[in-house]
Amino acid sequence: MDATILLVEDDASIRELTARGLADAGFTVVTEATGDGGLARFRSERPDAVVLDVMLPGLDGLEVCRAVRADSSVPVVMLTARSDTIDVVVGLEAGADDYVTKPFEMVELVARVRAALRRATRSDELDDHLDVGGVRIDVAAHTVTRDQLTIDLTPTEFRLLTHLARHRGRVLSREQLLEHVWGYDYLGDSRLVDATVQRLRAKVEDDPSHPRVVETVRGVGYRAARP
Repeated sequence: MDATILLVEDDASIRELTARGLADAGFTVVTEATGDGGLARFRSERPDAVVLDVMLPGLDGLEVCRAVRADSSVPVVMLTARSDTIDVVVGLEAGADDYVTKPFEMVELVARVRAALRRATRSDELDDHLDVGGVRIDVAAHTVTRDQLTIDLTPTEFRLLTHLARHRGRVLSREQLLEHVWGYDYLGDSRLVDATVQRLRAKVEDDPSHPRVVETVRGVGYRAARP
């Protein structure tokens, strides 16, 4: 896959090994050791994807992610030493597409980066406009509105809502959502789905504690409200 990856990691040994693994997988890799340096390199290099450690000197990874997301939809994969759900939620809210918990296997990181790049280049298809639970999705314009007010979603939240809306009334398992929204056919953490649904509901529901747009079907998965 011909793509440039920006790797921002302050631990020199992890940075070197990860850069070598990504390069061996066919990527062009540029590296930085600080958040400030990573953001400056992002703006000068305009990479195809960013692999970003959460804990960085200067600007931390979440701040860098927010700054990147403010003017770009480039895929961002966070590296974290913690795996608590709250850390996943905070990373996703900052605009990250995915996360990998340290220590990680290079094959997993490479697979996640490739999946993120495929998602970024995949063209949308089917309906241009979708409506679910009073929320209107303009697929071509990549916008979501409710009562004529724009709802600001991250790229992953937008893909999740769109996929559910295209199958509204149908229950989709977490595994199906990981495959079709994140592009994982053999790996992925179901907490990624739950955390993204949680953040999505906070933005699109009138009352997130009683969701009417994205419903939970206990023991099975999620569905968009029936027409």
